[in-house]
Amino acid sequence: MRAVWTITIMLAFPSIAFSQIVNTATMDSSSYVVTGKVTVEGYVDTYYAYNFNERDTKDIPYFVSMSRHNEFNVNLAFVDVKYSSHSLRARIVPGFGTYVNANYANEPASLKNLIEANVGIRIFKDKGFWIDAGVLGSPYTNESAISKDHLAYTRSLAAENVPYYLSGVKATLPLSSKFNAYLFLLNGWQQIADQNSNKSFGSQIELRPNNNLLITWNTYIGKERAAIDSVNGTRYFSDLYFIYKKAKLSMTGCVYYGIQEHMDENLKWMQANIITRYRLSSVVSTTLRFEYFNDSKGVLIVPVVPAAEFKTSGASLGIDFLIEDNVLLRTEARQLFSSNNIYLDRGRPATSSFTLTASLCAWF
Repeated sequence: MRAVWTITIMLAFPSIAFSQIVNTATMDSSSYVVTGKVTVEGYVDTYYAYNFNERDTKDIPYFVSMSRHNEFNVNLAFVDVKYSSHSLRARIVPGFGTYVNANYANEPASLKNLIEANVGIRIFKDKGFWIDAGVLGSPYTNESAISKDHLAYTRSLAAENVPYYLSGVKATLPLSSKFNAYLFLLNGWQQIADQNSNKSFGSQIELRPNNNLLITWNTYIGKERAAIDSVNGTRYFSDLYFIYKKAKLSMTGCVYYGIQEHMDENLKWMQANIITRYRLSSVVSTTLRFEYFNDSKGVLIVPVVPAAEFKTSGASLGIDFLIEDNVLLRTEARQLFSSNNIYLDRGRPATSSFTLTASLCAWF
């Protein structure tokens, strides 16, 4: 278990030497280093968020992560059970918390609590070709639901509006020491229980030009419904992100663009963000994020103010403290602002939203 802590500290505090950047976008990107044994790990992410736009509901709009206002709560707690041998790997991650309640609301019964559940087999004895099937981590954007792995505590709007999980089959294709490729056959856009009779396709290409930089390009194509529609149309989506770590500085950035077929027109959405962390000491670091999100056609987001077009920018500032080797205290101030009235404040349309968040998380 000490090895698990060491890896996580390396991700969170980049001054510690690490041979190669880990793609923290997905939980299932972690390597299975224990052969022929079962490993059990745990994670608890508690938080308190205060949104200064007063509302009648406790839910902070447009977010599924850290999304409850003015209450002490658990964003995500899970137990991660893994088995690994030379030719077989399996993983089950049952999870709980307000993130699960919000993000898995459309899944039936016990499927609501599956963060991951998959089985993988090695195709060739001496090659790294794997086929995994089940509920998988999503490759889209540079952020997963696991806050400890990321520079900023809260999730960017980018991550909140792509799949956090996928259900289907994944093929791992190591092409060279610098390139990896992954192919996906899926039930659809973040759905375990299939919502239609069509299947979707996804891909990911990882480029590692050196030990300090990871560049990833992802695609998705499938029949989906826009948030404003009840008819399936083809969705085309592509995102590109990088992760950089060297000495005291860590950076990550993501851009994506999507097209949704709708009636006689194509609906489009896009976003861009960049996040920077600087380590001030062995236990303290500070993070700055800038982001922009445009879904004015309502492909993914229906604004809380009727008829408003969702376009917003944002900035956040965070300070993190490594309390113990496996305990993080994180604080963040986040301002979102728009030229449109897409927020509510005391029941009236507003152009901005401000939230303070604090978290204490541990892993073991």
